[in-house]
Amino acid sequence: MDALDLARWQFGVTTVYHFLFVPVTIGMSLLVAILQTAWVRTGKPHYKRATKFWGKLLLINFAMGVVTGIVQEFQFGMNWSSYSRFVGDIFGAPLAMEALLAFFLESTFLGLWIFGWDRLPKKVHLACIWIVAVGTTLSAYFILAANSFMQWPVGYKLNGRAELTDFGAVLTNKVVLATFPHTILACWLSGGVILMAVSAWHLARGRDLDVFKPSMRLGIVAVLIGFVGVFLSGDTLGKVMTETQPMKMAAAEALYETAQPAPFSLFTIGTLDGTEPIFQLDVPGVLSFLATGSFDGKVEGINDLQKQYEQRFGPGDYRPFIPITYWGFRLMIGFGGLAFLIALVMLWLTRRGRMPEKAWIWKVAVWAVVLPFLAHSFGWIFTEMGRQPWIVFSLMQTPAGVSPAVGAGTVLTSLIVFTLLYGALAVVEVGLMIKYGRQAPPPEEEPRDEDTLAFAY
Repeated sequence: MDALDLARWQFGVTTVYHFLFVPVTIGMSLLVAILQTAWVRTGKPHYKRATKFWGKLLLINFAMGVVTGIVQEFQFGMNWSSYSRFVGDIFGAPLAMEALLAFFLESTFLGLWIFGWDRLPKKVHLACIWIVAVGTTLSAYFILAANSFMQWPVGYKLNGRAELTDFGAVLTNKVVLATFPHTILACWLSGGVILMAVSAWHLARGRDLDVFKPSMRLGIVAVLIGFVGVFLSGDTLGKVMTETQPMKMAAAEALYETAQPAPFSLFTIGTLDGTEPIFQLDVPGVLSFLATGSFDGKVEGINDLQKQYEQRFGPGDYRPFIPITYWGFRLMIGFGGLAFLIALVMLWLTRRGRMPEKAWIWKVAVWAVVLPFLAHSFGWIFTEMGRQPWIVFSLMQTPAGVSPAVGAGTVLTSLIVFTLLYGALAVVEVGLMIKYGRQAPPPEEEPRDEDTLAFAY
């Protein structure tokens, strides 16, 4: 592989790895804030115990997310310097706001929350975790605004590079307005699955029922609300994607020929290079509704769009790799939908304080913890791979963005180092989450010890 392929692999590996932590941080910060609110309002000690228990897992995940996120910014200058020069004027504003405003809120008030137990007034301490939840959400918005420029460039002029002319247009890009609720609701689903899975492990052993029964219910509700919201916002996002990147929508469905109405493909077998289908199982009209809002709507196919792009941008292959986009789209939906179904079953089985007697039911709930991570990963792979061959749609193709002076050997070395390092960090992360996830919640009243680390509360 040349430097371009290696740089793409490195960015893909580190980005997917980093995004394993982001949804959990966003989702769990909200759920921890809800639990602490319940404690402040009711005074019931089990809510305080639950807040501290889940807060510890949140802190582990937050720390790992910060560490892995730093590498993302370094890669722009290391492997993608031409791209960085091209979009630097655009990306500078939202990324600066993410660091100076959103991350400042997250880190500062998370510190106050960690060290403020029994030192700050209850409501002030509660406000700290709510500000953390708001900060994580704002952070996601600014990052998505920058990413949305890559999907649909707005608010710029070309002068050898993209120069910012309208920051408001960047922040109100139609893509970010559709992507943001879709992403945040998916984060709620992720946080909810964590609560559901860990609670199921404890409940299966009959431990701390007063803490984990409400935690389980809160997690289930978060999963259900999150998935329904993802489903509804995904409908809006699909229509925006059809308008801004019709090739991505056609690739997501392996729709090679323009159709009216267009079917939704349940299953497709194509050639190895993804250039044409061999067998397809379709549902008539559904893709037309997803793309246009009408079951009789016209959806352009890959072959016609390829011809249009050649006329607009010149000779070249403007098709993404169809098998990845097609199956990435379905695996994203499939894993998220499976988490929803498991949560729905658990909601019924735990109604009115019931406890399932079958051990395998609890095991299913525990292993559901992997589903949102798979859904997020395939979702981001689809989003970024479906934009190819563009690194900035219609403005810069991916090969033009790579650093010209960085050789394949250098990129390969850093790829190996990062992969090994991230593998070690994964072992640490999973080990810590399992270790502290299996521990009992803290007792109702803990002795004050100024020499004890705040992490241990």
